[in-house]
Amino acid sequence: MLTLHRINPHLVWLGHAVADYHQICDVRGDILIGVSKTFYIETFGCQMNAHDSEKVIGTLEHEGYIQVSDEAEAGLILYNTCSIRDKAEQKVFHRLNEYKRMQGEGKQFGVLGCVAQQEGERIFERAPYVSLVAGSASYRNLPQMIARLEAGENRITGLDDRQTDQTFDTEFTARSNPHRGYITIIEGCDKFCAYCVVPYTRGKERSRTSASVLVEARRMADQGFTDIQLLGQNVNSWRDPSGRLSFAELLTAVGNISGIRRVRFTTSHPRDFTLDIVEAIDATPTLCDHIHLPVQSGSSSMLRAMSREYTRDWYLERMSWIHAAKRDISITSDMIVGFPGETDADFEQTITLLGAVRYDAVFAFKFSPRPNTPAVGMPDTISDELKTERLRILNDRQREIQREHYARHLGQTVEVMIESHNPARGQIVGRSTQNKTVNFTLEPGVPDPPIGSYLPIHITRTMPNCLIGEAIAGSIPSQTTPKAQPFVVLN
Repeated sequence: MLTLHRINPHLVWLGHAVADYHQICDVRGDILIGVSKTFYIETFGCQMNAHDSEKVIGTLEHEGYIQVSDEAEAGLILYNTCSIRDKAEQKVFHRLNEYKRMQGEGKQFGVLGCVAQQEGERIFERAPYVSLVAGSASYRNLPQMIARLEAGENRITGLDDRQTDQTFDTEFTARSNPHRGYITIIEGCDKFCAYCVVPYTRGKERSRTSASVLVEARRMADQGFTDIQLLGQNVNSWRDPSGRLSFAELLTAVGNISGIRRVRFTTSHPRDFTLDIVEAIDATPTLCDHIHLPVQSGSSSMLRAMSREYTRDWYLERMSWIHAAKRDISITSDMIVGFPGETDADFEQTITLLGAVRYDAVFAFKFSPRPNTPAVGMPDTISDELKTERLRILNDRQREIQREHYARHLGQTVEVMIESHNPARGQIVGRSTQNKTVNFTLEPGVPDPPIGSYLPIHITRTMPNCLIGEAIAGSIPSQTTPKAQPFVVLN
């Protein structure tokens, strides 16, 4: 299948094909261009990692590389890794081992991201065919590292310590979605929760200036992006280095940029969640009515053991602010079951918290110790069987709550952004401002609305994880048309 890619017009040349070069042509289909530098990237983990990969891709493209969709076609194979989940590093080494047979074909390998920072130069010992190991805090030096790779070096590291003040800002981001885009406003983490490896792999918290964020948001709006998501390990811990704006004021400023219809932000930390964030959502219609605020446990004693530095009551006070808002703000959260020392009473506190808050979704996980974290040294006396049972109980209770809570949308009209078409079911798939999936049908004979457009949908049915509805009769999709990319190639 043909795949579209952007190229830098200053770094290609016209001429006859070379045997092992990719054959590509411009949009007119009448010029062959030989390209010698190709790369494949595979991304594991969270939205931060996904957006980091967009920036890495854009940086490499600016350096004259072409992204390919098959590692067998690539000269450079990169893995952008995550170390949050259990055995993450083993999965990376397993993947590397699968492809080491390609080393004899002259391919080069690089490990990026959290596992790279966590394992460091040990990766070279376990996988000698790897040439590049770079943590996320060193991506700003990627052009120099790539130049060294091209010059023949085979053990290049980018392993900044956590004290760096630098952020990875680039105008060359290769955004994969032309309608919804991400902006990282803060990197790193200073919270040091007992179970979490992020402060050790991504460094200390370092914020971008409000001016640089607003310039990027304005540029994205001009390119046709209508849905902007601000990112950070603790996005609401952002502090403007210039001292101009608070986080709530930054949200409002982005939401007031012409052309932007939706502004989201994730992930927030309860310690830095303030009332003015709720007030900003109430006052600014473009700020989405959805807040993801991880609690991790409903037990104050467990929160203390986790080094979360807030209590159940502190968290519930912030929930009361959201519940008192003028808008119906959807709340989602993360939870951990089976943290060392969690008693039946502690777990019951988590279950009762579900009923008190009435989340629209909870992402729950069994505790597993991560390298270099304080929890590694805690006695993990809870059996995997008990952790599994507690996870099942939590998920079952949350499913009941969602079934009841989603019912409030029955009969409502919600605006959805179109994400995909499902011909097999005769449905269109969209997303509401509350980040809920909406499956809906059209009147007979009405053409499918374009991806990225917006439609009002009347909700006729609710499920625990989605809404079902019908497009309002006679409604016309509204859409901001993205500006075309000037250079497109086929490979």
